[in-house]
Amino acid sequence: MAMGMGSSGQRKNRRTGRQNAFNEINITPMVDVMLVLLVIFMVAAPMMTTGVSVDLPKSNASVVAGQDEPLAVSIAPDGKVYVQKTQVAIKDLQAKLKAIIGTKKETRIFVRGDKAVDYGRIMQVVSEINAAGFNKVALITDTADSADQRK
Repeated sequence: MAMGMGSSGQRKNRRTGRQNAFNEINITPMVDVMLVLLVIFMVAAPMMTTGVSVDLPKSNASVVAGQDEPLAVSIAPDGKVYVQKTQVAIKDLQAKLKAIIGTKKETRIFVRGDKAVDYGRIMQVVSEINAAGFNKVALITDTADSADQRK
């Protein structure tokens, strides 16, 4: 037999008499798995950001920059209010926001109102958010460039 197993689990070469240690780990499979996971998350992440499907009005306003993850409040074409993907009654909106965000009053809240919704309904939602103590509220619109690309 060309190779023999020593007592410590190492192979001993018959010709040279030296032992070859198994202390190298092949990381290629791990790198492959990590790259596949990276691609999956890169593809899936944009799909998870929007809550309720609304047809946003067009605008040429610039993008609002920030470090934290904003909370999305959406107003559907039928006037129903959603926090992320959960429907909330307008009277319960303050309590729901306080339960989700807690005492972090600096959290950004993005209001996404469908263009078919009455402006008064959107302002009612914004006033409820302000009454809950949150002042960083932004109205989200669809940029003219992205609206043209979808056509």
